[in-house]
Amino acid sequence: MPHDRQAMTAASRLLERFRHARAATQALAARLGAEDMQAQSMPDASPVKWHLAHTAWFFETFLLSPRLPGYRVFDEAFGYLFNSYYEAVGARHPRAERGLITRPTAARVLEWRAHVDEAMERLIPRLDEAGAALVELGVAHEEQHQELILMDALHLFSRSPLKPAFFEGDPPRASSTAPMEFKGHPGGLAQVGHGGECFAFDNEGPRHTVYLQPFAIADRLVTNGEWIDFIEDGGYRAAALWLADGWAMAQVEGWQAPLYWRQEGGQWLALTLHGDRPVDPHALVSHVSYYEADAYAAWAGKRLATEAEWEQAPLMGRLWQWTRSAYLAHPGFRPGPGAVGEYNGKFMVSQMVLKGGSHASPAGHARATYRNFFYPQQRWMFSGVRLADDA
Repeated sequence: MPHDRQAMTAASRLLERFRHARAATQALAARLGAEDMQAQSMPDASPVKWHLAHTAWFFETFLLSPRLPGYRVFDEAFGYLFNSYYEAVGARHPRAERGLITRPTAARVLEWRAHVDEAMERLIPRLDEAGAALVELGVAHEEQHQELILMDALHLFSRSPLKPAFFEGDPPRASSTAPMEFKGHPGGLAQVGHGGECFAFDNEGPRHTVYLQPFAIADRLVTNGEWIDFIEDGGYRAAALWLADGWAMAQVEGWQAPLYWRQEGGQWLALTLHGDRPVDPHALVSHVSYYEADAYAAWAGKRLATEAEWEQAPLMGRLWQWTRSAYLAHPGFRPGPGAVGEYNGKFMVSQMVLKGGSHASPAGHARATYRNFFYPQQRWMFSGVRLADDA
């Protein structure tokens, strides 16, 4: 009886986590109209309606269809429309054309989510340990899409002359900027990666040992005011500061400032989730690429931290922090079996690691071993800059 009671308690906690994640996603979508949810502003972004549908597809495909006897797939056509990148599951609609999927309507997608939720309510209490672990992954996956919804909606709004706001009211403002200080680390052998029993994505482990040279790392991130100094000192015009690919990208794209910044009447303005706002010099600079972060570090006479260095002095904050580490497998990493094994491993090339979480990250995702990853030219995520130096 005690074991049964313990199992029921674990199932109840998991069911509550599932409910909370599903409700949080729909609460974000409820701030938008059907027209907002349909549009796709660029190939890297997805319509909010697609995010709502894809997260229903995940639970239907990986849990309900194989594990709930008698489960009725809501619509067979949705598997093709809302698969993201899982080759083992079958063909899928092209990513760059997700905004052209006008049917099903947003209302129909919400009906699908309700259908999935009702079935998951029946499935979760009867799952074994492996099934429960898959629900944990699905919940974390849904939470990742909550941050993507905010990223993608902000980029969409940036394409509108009206500069709409996702959230009402003013964002919190920083009243001052403390001097940046650097904390020294002696180097030597250090542990990196996840090795505990709590949930983590597969790419966070295995835990392993690395050798570090002595280094120092900043106690805060770079601010808007400091970035304006970089701009005014010609940082975007000084090729010597930039990696060759970054300089070429900056020229092609015409980068002169972080994404969403513009100048009017000698004043810097930026579009935020709270709408168009004057750039706060004390706030942390956001929406910069790896190439910009690296160029700024060179201008400041510093560098970016490696992933291993960052984990020795983690700084959870309001922005993801670029590291100078390529997104590669930790020693001993092996993708899991089946389609779920495609979740992270196959993307371990040509991207860079970011650490620390952002103001848009759901609770629990900002842990020291979490490995976010983006291509070095991308800027629409909530990314900032933390400096490091050789000791």
